[in-house]
Amino acid sequence: MTGLGVAEAHETPRKAKGRGHLPGEPSMWFFVIGDLTIFGVYFVVYMYYRGQDHQLFLESQARLNTDIGAVNTVVLLTSSLFVALGTSAVRAGKVSDAHRLFWMALVTGAVFPVLKAFEYVPEVTAGLTPGTNLFFMFYYVMTGMHLCHVLLGLAILYFVIRDLRGPTEPRISLVATGATYWHMVDLLWIMLFALLYLMR
Repeated sequence: MTGLGVAEAHETPRKAKGRGHLPGEPSMWFFVIGDLTIFGVYFVVYMYYRGQDHQLFLESQARLNTDIGAVNTVVLLTSSLFVALGTSAVRAGKVSDAHRLFWMALVTGAVFPVLKAFEYVPEVTAGLTPGTNLFFMFYYVMTGMHLCHVLLGLAILYFVIRDLRGPTEPRISLVATGATYWHMVDLLWIMLFALLYLMR
């Protein structure tokens, strides 16, 4: 068997193994599905109460900083792109490229909580708190929960980066697990941005 034939024999099973399997650890998927379910319940309840007092929700919604919300959406989408590219680089054996891409994802993602602070502070100082009305209660609860997920996601990305720069071979399962969580954080924000900032 030629060297090429040996390489193909080793490569084919690895590709086949990826088919029909969810990336990352099953426990992370259990966590992700549970999180999406919880947020889904919040979304349904939010839509119900929005329908009960549409005008109040519209007036309150107009007081949000849509520009910061839009920039934060671009920030998370960009960070998720770096994560996706980094994950592909790991699978291709390009660990140094993956390390750089995950650092870019971490730095980009870290912009989100900073911008969120710039959004929260003027709102709170203007008297817009969870006790203002039902809209702002939903706004702070849902965006606050999401912010906690972002912070946890940044910590997970850091652990992925540490694993990528280690002396041993990177663990594909850890990289895929971190990527799965971060993409969920991105998806949740897109839904929150549409519901809280854009829906009329």
